[in-house]
Amino acid sequence: MNVVIINGHPNKESFNNALANTYYQGVKSTQNSVEIINVRELDFNPNLQFGYRKRTELEPGLQLAIEKIKAADHLVWVLPVWWGGMPAMLKGFIDRTFLPGIMFDIEEEKFLPKKLLKGKTARLIITSDSPRWYYYLYLKSPVINQLKKGILAFCGVKPTKLTYIAPIKNSTQDFRKEWLNKVFNLGKNLK
Repeated sequence: MNVVIINGHPNKESFNNALANTYYQGVKSTQNSVEIINVRELDFNPNLQFGYRKRTELEPGLQLAIEKIKAADHLVWVLPVWWGGMPAMLKGFIDRTFLPGIMFDIEEEKFLPKKLLKGKTARLIITSDSPRWYYYLYLKSPVINQLKKGILAFCGVKPTKLTYIAPIKNSTQDFRKEWLNKVFNLGKNLK
């Protein structure tokens, strides 16, 4: 299996970075192949300036990321919840890479798109300061719904499993170590 991890946290010293690297190590301990796309390291304009009306030329880092995503069997998204959503750079990355003709196709006279990422699966590893029950009941899980349904399923990626890690604020080293162990095992036991 070919696994691609998309690390959407802008800070390389973040717990998200440790989670992405730990999942990577878990997969590396198997016969599966794995790569990480650290969105923070890509040099690109996150603004989809013309929408879908006119294609903005893709920067080399985005072209390579698209190739990796299209070649993957399993996509792992590691990101924090900020203001109920995802970091701006990650949203810009998605806007610039999940494009018609690349990740989906719009078919005339059809309501739903042609899903160009069929056959792929995904996992979301999301960190938050809000407990899961609060994020679900009060905010209705916006970033989870956006990624699972509005982006991944829209392009054909299913199923998408969720690992929600919270609260991060004021978490102990033991809490973090326990989650790192769990995330390592998610990578190691990937099927």
